[in-house]
Amino acid sequence: MKKIYQIDHLLKKIKKEKNKNKKIIHCHGVFDLIHVGHIKHFQEAKKNGDFLLVSITSDKYVNKGSGRPIFNENLRAEVISSLETVDAVYINHYKTPEKLISTIKPNIYFKGPDYKDIKKDKTKNILKEISCVKKHGGKILFSSDITFSSSNLINNHSDYYNAKQ
Repeated sequence: MKKIYQIDHLLKKIKKEKNKNKKIIHCHGVFDLIHVGHIKHFQEAKKNGDFLLVSITSDKYVNKGSGRPIFNENLRAEVISSLETVDAVYINHYKTPEKLISTIKPNIYFKGPDYKDIKKDKTKNILKEISCVKKHGGKILFSSDITFSSSNLINNHSDYYNAKQ
């Protein structure tokens, strides 16, 4: 897929966009089960800039429970890259996105409204992400639309897990 990048090509593309004074927006997450909340999230993100990069957590760092991710990193990247709103997809091979943030220095780092209340982030990774974005002159924005959780949808609306799990 033309929109799924390796790091060297991604950096060239980002540099090219920045040279055209394009505003880079970066969304990061697992995006295991793409749903209407993700679509609306990407659409709102894109309204805040010109070039939307979506990075996904690689399989080895997805910590959502047994059997997750449901879809492997290549399939998740393929689905996201098929969305018209998304300009680039990158599979992040680090545990958290700070290294990528430091490398691409997005103008805007865009997270879902569920991260607005920092106290609710059990990992506290959002604090590191915010710090990294600000360190490189970017700003963080949170979407304001409806929120869904892939994990909640999987856990509450499917029989993916048996009773014991």
